[in-house]
Amino acid sequence: MRSLLLRLAAVVAFIPGLAAPALAADWPLAGKTVSIVVPAPGGGGTGDTIARVVAEQLGKRMKASVIIENRAGANGNIGAAAAASADPDGYKLLFSWAGTLAVNPTLYRNLSFDPQKSFVPIVLVADVPNILVVNKDLPVKTVADFVHYAKENPTRLNFGSTGNGSSMHLAGELFMRETATQLVHVPYASPGQATTNLIANDIQSMFQLVPGVVGQVKGGKLRAVAVMSESRSPALPDVPTTAEQGYPKLLSSTWFALLAPKDTPVAVLDRVNAEVNEILRDPDIRKRFADMGAAPLGGSRQALADHLAAETQKWGQVIRAANIQIQ
Repeated sequence: MRSLLLRLAAVVAFIPGLAAPALAADWPLAGKTVSIVVPAPGGGGTGDTIARVVAEQLGKRMKASVIIENRAGANGNIGAAAAASADPDGYKLLFSWAGTLAVNPTLYRNLSFDPQKSFVPIVLVADVPNILVVNKDLPVKTVADFVHYAKENPTRLNFGSTGNGSSMHLAGELFMRETATQLVHVPYASPGQATTNLIANDIQSMFQLVPGVVGQVKGGKLRAVAVMSESRSPALPDVPTTAEQGYPKLLSSTWFALLAPKDTPVAVLDRVNAEVNEILRDPDIRKRFADMGAAPLGGSRQALADHLAAETQKWGQVIRAANIQIQ
């Protein structure tokens, strides 16, 4: 009888659906490290900074070693592909964002991963909206002013970005699509150079990310026209949103999320989701996010799945309409 029970136990252990809950119950095992892949360089960027805050707090709450693994390259594709091919045991997660997850599937022809099929969602973490800023001498103060000026001066208004397919570029394409205006896209190698040229009036506008221009707006070097979101940015609370100004579809942001390789045990996913939601309720963490221009999100695993699907469809339409592609 004992021999039969041992054989049955061995069979059960190799049935994935039955083995996973036992494995997840002990996760993370003492002495094992949980790695969170960030598909960008380390060094203080908004995404990397948010990821490190989450990793630090997860480690404290789970009494485990949680580290960041920076895997930069190809607009996030290299790091995401590495995470997608990892063992689905809960010890390798992905912290990524709108560009890699919702834009790249249309922007690139041959990705080695599919964000909606290669991963399972864990939780939305934070959101950083784009903001329409203009040279301080441009005679516009509202979105309506900017639209009117653009239509009165077709093809004479430039907007800068950090390159084809970037968040700033696609926000500009969305703006033209929703307002029936025509602007000239000027790509730059870095957001800093684009912002410098905007201040110098070499270009007239940008659809920057809020953290990149907070100082220049507060210092009077640039004029903020609208935050491209439904809610105002905590970093610039006096700047109205596009939704407030009558453009509810003119929404653009870089959102951040945690995912795991496909087939990661559900109990692990639920545990991390619960822990991150608790982290995002902490007033100190919320202030840290607000100070960098990010709004904490959270929510269910399904909320992330729905958001990813909607954003992939939205930006896919914009990219195809503008005929943007990167080989």
